[in-house]
Amino acid sequence: MSMSIWRAGAAALALVGLVNGGQALAAGPCSPSPAHEAFDVQGLKSQLMVTALSCGAQDKYNNFVGKFRTKLAAEEHVLNGYFSTTYGRNAQRQHDDYITQLANVQSERGLQAGTAFCQQHVSMFDEVQELESTADLSNYAQAKDIIQPASYLTCTAPNRPAAAPTRSRTPARRTVRS
Repeated sequence: MSMSIWRAGAAALALVGLVNGGQALAAGPCSPSPAHEAFDVQGLKSQLMVTALSCGAQDKYNNFVGKFRTKLAAEEHVLNGYFSTTYGRNAQRQHDDYITQLANVQSERGLQAGTAFCQQHVSMFDEVQELESTADLSNYAQAKDIIQPASYLTCTAPNRPAAAPTRSRTPARRTVRS
């Protein structure tokens, strides 16, 4: 009887681990990948586009795009690679869906904020114009509270050290960590 209680407890812990595993992974240490930066920059670009269209600041948006054209194109290339690697043949559709959803959630936030939206967001154009480098743009995008439509796993896998050759005739035990 006590063995079945132990098994039930172990199963419950395993279930909690599975349910919370995604949260733990998201909150745990993670080596950011280039895709993480690309999502941040794309989110900022979309937020500025929504702001420009909602607040009549198209000239400011055009100035932003002109100033950071090379960086924006490079991050778009990284996103294409991310979606291609993650979704294979469905990459373009998934990428398009992401861009559409991103603009939609940001527009919805703007509608909810009402007239305060433009007061809160137009100043971002002045802030990005003051940035001096593409690294500054990435840091700015990461620091801003830019809404995203979904969470994408963008961590890089840690490098595995080369296994040292063993001379033992008995099989080595391997521990799998999750």
